[in-house]
Amino acid sequence: MQLQSADQVWKRIEAVARAGRGVIATDGDGTLWGGDVGEDLFHAFVGHGEVADPALEAMRREAREHGLSDAGSGPDVARRIYAAYLAGGFPEEPVYELMTWCFAGWTRDRVAAFAREVVDRCGVKSRLHREVLEVLARARAAGIPTLLVSASPVAIVTAAGAHAGFTVDQIVAAHPRFDGEVMLADVERPIPYGPGKVSRLLERIGPDVALYAAFGDNAFDVPLLAGARIGVAVRPKPRLRERAHEVAGLVELEPLG
Repeated sequence: MQLQSADQVWKRIEAVARAGRGVIATDGDGTLWGGDVGEDLFHAFVGHGEVADPALEAMRREAREHGLSDAGSGPDVARRIYAAYLAGGFPEEPVYELMTWCFAGWTRDRVAAFAREVVDRCGVKSRLHREVLEVLARARAAGIPTLLVSASPVAIVTAAGAHAGFTVDQIVAAHPRFDGEVMLADVERPIPYGPGKVSRLLERIGPDVALYAAFGDNAFDVPLLAGARIGVAVRPKPRLRERAHEVAGLVELEPLG
């Protein structure tokens, strides 16, 4: 991957955006900001300790289905699943789904308020990557729509994305299902993970709108990066470097600290 500055990346975007209609999409965790806000939210939830019965029942079912013990309290089961995920014994996509529906039994407004508190407490604003913000600012000034596409829960992505200038209608994230205002232990599938990032983005923008550029940091961003006219790696993880050959012309955005 060729290392390019924010100015160089913007000039490339500007060149492909001269005709037609298009957008720019960026991943959130590890790309727009350091760390993973979905995990921040999950750990705060587990630490809070209030796992309602619908979530506990679903977590126990997930544990059994993946060969894990379902014994103990809600936080016990949640921690066991997360430990198995870190050890490679629980798949990524289902664990991201669990992090989205783990608030089952809570109301929509309560989850949103909890997410905002987590974003403030974890200092997400100070974790934003300046180099990505610079390119997004130029795109917005040029009238190019920008979207935030993340597999993390919509409540936390909305709270974090606001610090980078994203409004709720510009966010594509993992959505839990609700019965009225109460969360269910289920999600709208596919969540924006791997190929789901592309399908969910296309649902939002439509098939006739070009993806001028996409920004990502990890292997599960490859479908999104490959679907853009310009794929941009941001502080790429080793797994993305290993798959860089799958994205034609992938460039690496130079960090700004």
